[in-house]
Amino acid sequence: MTLIEDTKTKQYEKPDFSKFENKAATAPAYFSVYDLHAYYGESYIVQGVSFTVHEGEILALLGRNGAGKTSTLRAIARLDSPQATHGEIWLDHKHLHTMNSHQAAIAGIQLVPEDRRIIPGLTVEENLQLAQIIEPIGWSLERVYELFPRLGERRKQEGVTLSGGEQQMLAIARALCRDIKVLLLDEPYEGLAPVIVDEIEKTLNIIKEQGITTVIVEQNAIRALMLADRAVILDTGTVVFDGTAQDVLDNEALRAEYLAI
Repeated sequence: MTLIEDTKTKQYEKPDFSKFENKAATAPAYFSVYDLHAYYGESYIVQGVSFTVHEGEILALLGRNGAGKTSTLRAIARLDSPQATHGEIWLDHKHLHTMNSHQAAIAGIQLVPEDRRIIPGLTVEENLQLAQIIEPIGWSLERVYELFPRLGERRKQEGVTLSGGEQQMLAIARALCRDIKVLLLDEPYEGLAPVIVDEIEKTLNIIKEQGITTVIVEQNAIRALMLADRAVILDTGTVVFDGTAQDVLDNEALRAEYLAI
């Protein structure tokens, strides 16, 4: 039985996961989203999204503009907008769907939004320290600077004066300063030069080696697929594909229909 009731639409049955590939047949799921529905006001955006991710995997959440990708990330992070009205979200056997955004963050969910949300007036180091005010604390500043030496060099510089790539690194580093289990990345490559994207991808692979699970939304689908283990494709708020990233790279018809590439 779902723990969030849908007050605007009929009650939904649990989806039949047997029709999807690469579900938890070979290993238990670490992070699971079941039949998630969410609205912006009266606009029905997330329409029964379901997927699972194993610990340490990178999942590319893809689709055309308006497919519901960012809205799905925001609903998973338990933000007030969009409003999730139905569904379940589980992380390492803990249910997140009854939590608010603050509680979900404490449980290990960290969203890096498209606009990065670097705090004006604070240095790089102060942005990082602010993330460590409330326990549980994640990586130390020394460990962060080891992964992001450029941030160490600029630790006394105001965060908003960094380049776009450096701000993206700071946003990811700030998430790591929390006790993170699942990293949600919304358009991390947007506006960045290919050489900077290369650096971000190297960083995400290092994070993966640390056992952190990542869900990445990215319009540069080919780059995201080359990075990811698995892919979920959304179309008008519903899942139309769940399989390996290589499956999508190998299927030109699928990419043309749902990703326009």
